[in-house]
Amino acid sequence: MRFLGKGSGANEEPRLGTATTLAIVVAAVYIGDLNRIAPVLTMFFLTTYMVLNLSAAIESFLRSPSFRPKFKVHWSLSLVGAVGCLAVMFLINAVATIMAAIISLGLFFWLQRRELEVSWGDVRRGLWMALLRIGVYQLNPTFREQDPKNWRPHILVLSGAPTKRWSLIELANSLIHERGLITVSSVVKSDSRDLVQQEQIEWRIRKYLDKKGVQALVRVVMANDVFAGVQDLVKIYGLGSIVPNTILMGYSQSLKHRSSYCKMIAQIHQAKRNVVIFRDNRQRGFGKRRRIDIWWGESMQANGDLMLLLADLLRNDLRWREANIYIKLVVHHQNAVLPTRDNLNQLLTQSRISAIPQIIVADGRSFDRVLQETSRNADIIFLGMATPDKHFPQHYERLQRKVDGLPSTAFVLAAPNSSFVAMFRDFGENISET
Repeated sequence: MRFLGKGSGANEEPRLGTATTLAIVVAAVYIGDLNRIAPVLTMFFLTTYMVLNLSAAIESFLRSPSFRPKFKVHWSLSLVGAVGCLAVMFLINAVATIMAAIISLGLFFWLQRRELEVSWGDVRRGLWMALLRIGVYQLNPTFREQDPKNWRPHILVLSGAPTKRWSLIELANSLIHERGLITVSSVVKSDSRDLVQQEQIEWRIRKYLDKKGVQALVRVVMANDVFAGVQDLVKIYGLGSIVPNTILMGYSQSLKHRSSYCKMIAQIHQAKRNVVIFRDNRQRGFGKRRRIDIWWGESMQANGDLMLLLADLLRNDLRWREANIYIKLVVHHQNAVLPTRDNLNQLLTQSRISAIPQIIVADGRSFDRVLQETSRNADIIFLGMATPDKHFPQHYERLQRKVDGLPSTAFVLAAPNSSFVAMFRDFGENISET
């Protein structure tokens, strides 16, 4: 109905819109029975007053800087006015009240779908900002110690262009399952780009994620060196104590950048972040999402705790709900099978995670061969990584050779002194000793 708002004359008055409104009013008067029309019109007037009072109450309560009325009243008075309007509406005509509410909500959702650009703010943003402010201060570690039982994943995904590494975002989204936060990040070289281009890249990534139905934050940063940019992003990104606790990235096959890549992993680990390197099998993807293999005891014990927790989070996703978790551990002698299985069962009982222990006797076979033989039919494999040191590049190369030809694999490196590790430590030590 844009043509009704077209202005005419020196003052740009909407004459056509005024004439149309006059015709509607005359038609209503011509009906003759104003008692039928009056309740409905009264409902819309009272609805307007109610919303104005409610908006004033919320804005005043939130102390919004942009809310500067010519005369001020306490927010409680505005709230009383809003409740009074609603009560009077029901007293006049309950049916008309419900009809007015349905029509008003219909107009609201219709305007929302059109995504009209407006020059005024939205009180909902003020509400979320107030809740965020309260939450950030409550989560500040100076006020309250972090509880391992309340650990939630906040994943920073180093995906680059999401279209090229969508499997990373898909894995992160499955791990979160509305229990934590995802930040999709990209570090681009700042040679020929400015802040405007940075905002455009972020906007395109957000639109792509919305199209895919993934709720995530987006952060794009510029840097002369990509690896240094990632390290700076991990160090500075966050709000108060709300910082990513897990960094998810793709694996690197480039020998040219191997040293910088491994150095970056070491720096992230020193920053006390969990690291997950995902090596996807592009031919198989995630397979049928029915089998998750965890290899326990290959590296640090802390990694096993994190891998078990991540596997359980992954299985909470609807697409992975039919999956079985297999905890695999290699022993050298048959007489070690029973005590090792008992320790694993004790671990699972304590952690209350449903999984199937599988104790494998090496019989002279290398770990690489056992891995290839027993996990080739898995849909995803979790393997631990050693603590980064001067030999970490060689360790990383060996890991890549171990899983060559296997399904999609996640290499896990737990942060030092991880809070959730304490839940499993005693049982993990018993398993390692066996």
